[in-house]
Amino acid sequence: MPLYFHPHASLTLDVGLLLVFLGPGVPLNILLFVFLSVLVLVPCTVLSVYYLMLQSFVLLLEFILNAVLLCFYSLEMLLGIMSISAFSR
Repeated sequence: MPLYFHPHASLTLDVGLLLVFLGPGVPLNILLFVFLSVLVLVPCTVLSVYYLMLQSFVLLLEFILNAVLLCFYSLEMLLGIMSISAFSR
């Protein structure tokens, strides 16, 4: 009788995760994904500013949530640009 019984469904998941994590640590094409993320962030920011400033009826809660969203967008843009500059060296 084995000391530890591992279910087959969980075993396949564990082996799959093991194969994923045994790959390269940082993919070589990560610069492309970060660049695309920053590129997609621009229209999202424009639409958020439109919703915040140019729409006729905006509730106070929507204004606060949109301001928080713009703060997160600016943080994502800053981190994305820093990542692009760090990975491009």
